[in-house]
Amino acid sequence: MTTSQVRRNGGHIVYEAQGEGPLVVLAHGMGENRASFRHLVPLLVAAGHRVASVDVRGHGESSAGWPTYAPAEVGADLLAVVRDLDAGPAVLVGSSSAAAAVVFAATDAPELVTGIVQIGAFVGQPKLNPLLRMAMWSVLHSPRLFGMFHNTLFPVHRPADDAAYRRSMVTNLREPGRMAATRGVIAPAEPHWTARAPQVRQPVLVLMGSKDPDFPDPGAEARAARRLFGTAEARMIEESGHYPHADQPQRTAEQVLGFLAVCAGA
Repeated sequence: MTTSQVRRNGGHIVYEAQGEGPLVVLAHGMGENRASFRHLVPLLVAAGHRVASVDVRGHGESSAGWPTYAPAEVGADLLAVVRDLDAGPAVLVGSSSAAAAVVFAATDAPELVTGIVQIGAFVGQPKLNPLLRMAMWSVLHSPRLFGMFHNTLFPVHRPADDAAYRRSMVTNLREPGRMAATRGVIAPAEPHWTARAPQVRQPVLVLMGSKDPDFPDPGAEARAARRLFGTAEARMIEESGHYPHADQPQRTAEQVLGFLAVCAGA
């Protein structure tokens, strides 16, 4: 296991790579860090893959204070990691807000991307009533409240080390600039990833937790994402919330590994 950083205009991106074999790059959602994938990484490595888990710009150990956190720029950061490792092309896996970033990466540098996986992708902007909008504003400005919100995204199962991970995440979010980055990765940006999706030519896998509380109907959201691509599969991870790679890592690994085999044969 090695931790490295790659310079980008405006700062640096930290990533951790381990294993040998075809490259898989993992990108977490808002407010989290690369440890979000701590239970998935060993399963992919054991199956014969080189896995790089990335601290998205402004998060984890990556630098804060970026001029933009738009998904297109996050996608460019992931491509920079692939180039830095000199081990591409890669399959890119994006969770939550990073599900948008992998679409931009796949269309901006198709020679570096053999396939993409979206976990918990948002097809449209959530429609919030004024009370919920005020509550979300508070969550996105307070590390403590964000930690409480994060806890609600595991409605069925949670990892044994969930509490320790959340404490570490909240501590990281208390650093200067971290909450601004959390808000930044979900701020409206044009073009929206859904406008780019029809341009993706690589295989696509859409994964969604069947109990994801971020969506009124997780299955419908997954199918809506799938329909945006020319070639895509949508799969549900049963009894899982917004982070199936954390609360159902074995089931998630099975789906991802099956998809990786498809990409290898494409």
